[in-house]
Amino acid sequence: MSENTVSGPATYFPSIEKKYGQPIEYWMQELQAVAGQKHMEQVALLKEKFGMGHGHANALVAVFRARDGS
Repeated sequence: MSENTVSGPATYFPSIEKKYGQPIEYWMQELQAVAGQKHMEQVALLKEKFGMGHGHANALVAVFRARDGS
């Protein structure tokens, strides 16, 4: 297996970018604005504000929190 193989929540990223029309870094910036909130509060924000599905929102939050060290 190649070192560059994408796994875990990031496997959703191509479909997230296609469906919602924004690059992943856009979503990371949106989450940065609510970095102090709990995981499910961040998921709820993406669902309510942007109409995102639960799986996509959860994947973005999981990667954001892993990057952010939360």
